[in-house]
Amino acid sequence: MTVLGITDFWTYVLGVVAIILLPGPNSIFVLSVGARRGVRAGYLAAGGVFLGDTVLMILSATGVASLLNTYPPLFLVLKYAGAGYLCWVGLTIIRSAWRRWRNRADATTVTSEDMPGMQHPFRRAAVISLLNPKAILFFISFFIQFVEPGYPHPALSFLVLGAVVQFFSLLYLSALIFGGRFLAGQFQQRRRLAAGASTGVGALFVGFGIKLATASAG
Repeated sequence: MTVLGITDFWTYVLGVVAIILLPGPNSIFVLSVGARRGVRAGYLAAGGVFLGDTVLMILSATGVASLLNTYPPLFLVLKYAGAGYLCWVGLTIIRSAWRRWRNRADATTVTSEDMPGMQHPFRRAAVISLLNPKAILFFISFFIQFVEPGYPHPALSFLVLGAVVQFFSLLYLSALIFGGRFLAGQFQQRRRLAAGASTGVGALFVGFGIKLATASAG
């Protein structure tokens, strides 16, 4: 049984929930922005994630993203660009965290150096999302299998599938944003804890970059 050209809809929903709950650079970035800049900035970062994911879904639905499989050199360029960018973000976060610790700055003070893109969370989150070729390949393999072949209105099917992804992403990122505010309260007047947490976030970004650099298109 299919609805709007979508097969196994509830299987798709369960898969989306499981995938969204897996930690990644987007969710870690939103959590960090929410902790440092507050709820409004956190939702700006979430908006960047929504934009980036929407672009990737459109590329997947239109078949453009399949070029990464067809032309391996293109995949390599995007892969290493994304990996380098994530590593740069991570190293900058680590450097800023330890600079604040050495200068004995108040852990609650927000500056433009708290983390890269802090003053422009929407733009930075969108770039982090877009520079992730593995996400494009994931959308290809995941979306296509739930669209009924031969359905006369595939755009409608992809629209529904994309709306499901964004809905659960909104719920998850909202939880991270408000959770980040709670963590920020715990970090007040605790410079060592704040520096350690920021260093951990930076290390995660470096890890994401290394993982992406060693990933294959298959």
